[in-house]
Amino acid sequence: MISGCFLKKPLFGLIIYRMGMAEKLTDTYKHKGLRKNLVALLKEKGISDENVLHAIGTIPRHYFLDDIFLEFAYSDKAFRIGAGQTISQPYTVAYQTEVLNVKKGDLILEIGTGSGYQTSILACLGAKIISIERIGSLHEKAKIMLKDLGYKAQLILGDGSKGYAAKQPYDKIIVTAGAPSIPDVLLKQLKIGGIMVIPVGDEKQQTMISIMRTSESAFEKIVLDEFKFVPLLGDNAW
Repeated sequence: MISGCFLKKPLFGLIIYRMGMAEKLTDTYKHKGLRKNLVALLKEKGISDENVLHAIGTIPRHYFLDDIFLEFAYSDKAFRIGAGQTISQPYTVAYQTEVLNVKKGDLILEIGTGSGYQTSILACLGAKIISIERIGSLHEKAKIMLKDLGYKAQLILGDGSKGYAAKQPYDKIIVTAGAPSIPDVLLKQLKIGGIMVIPVGDEKQQTMISIMRTSESAFEKIVLDEFKFVPLLGDNAW
């Protein structure tokens, strides 16, 4: 059954404020058509969770990109968002979200807010989100964007490799940057039965790993496909 994923605010002529400057954003029939095509492409690539596909088809990815990339917002590619970071390609976002198996009401810790696009997908699915970003400019932009789209999420400026113990344990943890290993501190913040999805490898390529906490001291790990992320930086990472 498809979840009731929808935008909290109408998009036609929405005024958002980026770094104190007003900007009018629109979501046209053309944009919606391009999202529909993107959803079809993701299905061809193996994404089958209808809730995830519905969220991808709902959230206006072009809102999260700089003007130079707007023409290509619905191609399945990653793009620069400043400060050496990227917005992940839609397939990667959909893949991680599908593996995470998001349920309405899940408390999710997101490591690496970035543009806020992945955060908005999780919010659209009905999750309660705490998201950590280490770069101040991205943190501020994401906070403004999510607020203007009408999504609630607790955004924190800090070292995501340490997690956020104040709100543990989490139903789910998603790491959106490549780690050299799985940080023990994040494993300890998962609830029993909780799932973490994290790309692990070197700075050039990583393998997606799904981890379920089965008891206080035991975890089940599934090794999945290979991806390429920007590196996870922090005391428990690079």
